Amino acid sequence: MLRANDDFAPRAGTRVAVLSLAGLALLTIAVLIGTMIGPAGPQWWRVPIELVDRLPLITVDSGVSQEQWNIVWQIRMPRVVLAVLVGAMLSVAGASYQGVFRNPLVDPYLLGFVLQRNNDVVRQVYSWILGRLSSATWGDVRLILPYVVFSCGVLLMHRRLLDVLRVGDDEATALGMNIRRVRLTVVLAATLGTAAAVAVSGLIGFVGIIVPHTVRLIVGSSYRRVLPMSILCGAIFLVLADIPSRVLADPAETPIGVVTAFFGAPFFLLLLRVRKNHA
Repeated sequence: MLRANDDFAPRAGTRVAVLSLAGLALLTIAVLIGTMIGPAGPQWWRVPIELVDRLPLITVDSGVSQEQWNIVWQIRMPRVVLAVLVGAMLSVAGASYQGVFRNPLVDPYLLGFVLQRNNDVVRQVYSWILGRLSSATWGDVRLILPYVVFSCGVLLMHRRLLDVLRVGDDEATALGMNIRRVRLTVVLAATLGTAAAVAVSGLIGFVGIIVPHTVRLIVGSSYRRVLPMSILCGAIFLVLADIPSRVLADPAETPIGVVTAFFGAPFFLLLLRVRKNHA
């Protein structure tokens, strides 16, 4: 029996490594696609050629002017990078909350609605509620990057402890875990990262529910695998979700929260139904 377990561990590790490499490849492709598509700027197929031209010791004529490159670098790229950071943070925060509270329906934040008589204020409030990446700048990226890195680091350090919490409070205490300290640390780290993401992107719903549950279907329920894969998959999901938000209502933009809700609402209802059937 011990030998079977020993044989299984390398296979599981190899599978996770393959999935991680596949996730990194998909993230690279998603970032490239997000950089190529936009209502203004160069033709989409010229962007990867220009990126190659920007590499050291390589010269390729992409036909992209400096003005067009400014659109790619100053408008599209910070938007894509911000989507990576926000998607990763919301996903790992959702997975962490679900683990620490042992509730698969927990989302990184709760929505509150504000009513104002001023129409401009109303538009700003609902723009924030529905989420937006259209105004992303490199300043936004620099603003939230340290918070996201710190929060993700703390949560990843606690992924094994979240696995211990799955067995129950009494059993975890018997194993020597300080449950209160673990819960407080995880909640504070997840909340810090979520607050930073919300500050620059508004409320983008369902990311923290869709991604962690999808990841569990692929890699299993162990948080040693769920948390790092949620970071990767959350980044991929939000980068790709931002693309239809740019092009569906061209030249206007569809709020990215509408796009994530399009996928997330049916998923959430299905999850509720499954839990009701298992209750």
